[in-house]
Amino acid sequence: MTLKIGITGGIGSGKSTVAKVFEVLGIPVYYADEAARRVMNEDEEVRKQIIEHFGASAYKNNQLDRAYIGGQVFNNKQKLELMNSLVHPATIRDSENWMRRQTTPYAIKEAAIIFESGTQDQYDYIIGVTAPVPLRILRAMKRDGLTRDQVLARIEKQIQDVIKMRLCDFVIYNDEQQAIIPQVIKLHNTLLELGSK
Repeated sequence: MTLKIGITGGIGSGKSTVAKVFEVLGIPVYYADEAARRVMNEDEEVRKQIIEHFGASAYKNNQLDRAYIGGQVFNNKQKLELMNSLVHPATIRDSENWMRRQTTPYAIKEAAIIFESGTQDQYDYIIGVTAPVPLRILRAMKRDGLTRDQVLARIEKQIQDVIKMRLCDFVIYNDEQQAIIPQVIKLHNTLLELGSK
């Protein structure tokens, strides 16, 4: 029986970096954002619904036109909620099917909005990744080419980090003061032990 582990954290916390360390240790990781993009391109039902609600311009050369969709949903709460209602259920189904196929002692799903989407009960344990806000802002600006204000707007849409970390079973500090690899290895050993029980 494979334990289902969630990894979450706010924008710029470094949850993908932490997930990649687990992958190096031989643990399979499902990346929710990448999967959502794949679902929007490959799931016929989802494609049909996106075109129905956002128009034929939603796809260009048979791929989702992310710039067009971004422009549609970025400052429109209703359209964003509509898009999430089309994509999230399909991505959750996809991740559940993926999880059932895993044979390792534990497998990880990396997702930003585990608590926000109310899916925390699908996991045996949840790992939170945290970092100071100024560092998160710098990382997100560098990685995504966003302005400081754009990053802050995204941070404000997520549950406050201090609350999110209290809801997690384990916390990894990615603050550039504490090395993440020893933290991940220690947690890996704990999860192997829990998975063998």
